[in-house]
Amino acid sequence: MRAQFVLSEIGVGLRRNLTMTIAVVVSVALSLALAGASLLVRDQVNSMKDYWYDKVEVSIYFCIKADHNVPQCAAGAATDDQVAQVKADLDKMTPLVQSSTYESSQEAYKHFKDSNPDNPLLAAVGPDAMPQSWRVKLNDPTKFDVIQSAFAGKPGVKSVDDQRKILENLFGLLRGLQTAAFVIMVMMLFVALLLIVNTVRVSAFSRRRETGIMRLVGASNFYVQMPFIAEAAFAALLGSALASALLLGGHFFVQHWLAKKVQFITFIGLSSVLSVIPLLVVVGMGMAAVAAFFTLRKYLKV
Repeated sequence: MRAQFVLSEIGVGLRRNLTMTIAVVVSVALSLALAGASLLVRDQVNSMKDYWYDKVEVSIYFCIKADHNVPQCAAGAATDDQVAQVKADLDKMTPLVQSSTYESSQEAYKHFKDSNPDNPLLAAVGPDAMPQSWRVKLNDPTKFDVIQSAFAGKPGVKSVDDQRKILENLFGLLRGLQTAAFVIMVMMLFVALLLIVNTVRVSAFSRRRETGIMRLVGASNFYVQMPFIAEAAFAALLGSALASALLLGGHFFVQHWLAKKVQFITFIGLSSVLSVIPLLVVVGMGMAAVAAFFTLRKYLKV
């Protein structure tokens, strides 16, 4: 009987405050969807770092004839002995260096030509314009500074470049999106809390006579509060379900459209989305229940 009473009261409260309930559902859905998106972006960034940082290389470029205006290249193009000496030094750094691959000027020109077939510079430059280099793969990509300090400025070495600099721009953009989603999420959660509090207050005020009678006949605090708390939690549950649907829809869009357009990124799978959904449900319903509980405390007095 008590459960039936609570369920009937939930229905009564939702019908009486239908407009505000819809507002609560929508605001909770948007805030939780942003929260879930923020968590998923974090997982995506971490996944991309693990994947791409494992593939990045450090490039040690050697001087060519055209680099006579560069101080360390004033003596002219790098000699075979200088190139071999860099290789010998790399071989001594076994704990740090995983592998090293030599790329000649002809190979560098071929790679540039294959990657940029329509580039007008191809007609004006040849293999001599491309520096030979050692492509170094590190066991720990964060140790680039060790390689740079060891080889920058050595005879015949023009520059030491780290591919991580290119990736950091992408990761910085993704981290910015994550921060923006988090800030908007906090604002939306605050709005959702205000709506929940106002909805509970209106519902409690409209049923203050029934509440007073229940307290006079000896109803417990829990029995009086339960319909209002359940009403708020149910609205939050609907919002959580809508937020979950938005995240699943976003995942479908990413996997079936965006992934085909951006093939150099491996996007996180459905399991990551499904792992976030239970958290959204718990947070949404818990937030609503706690807000309703503290809002109703003053209405327990007769």
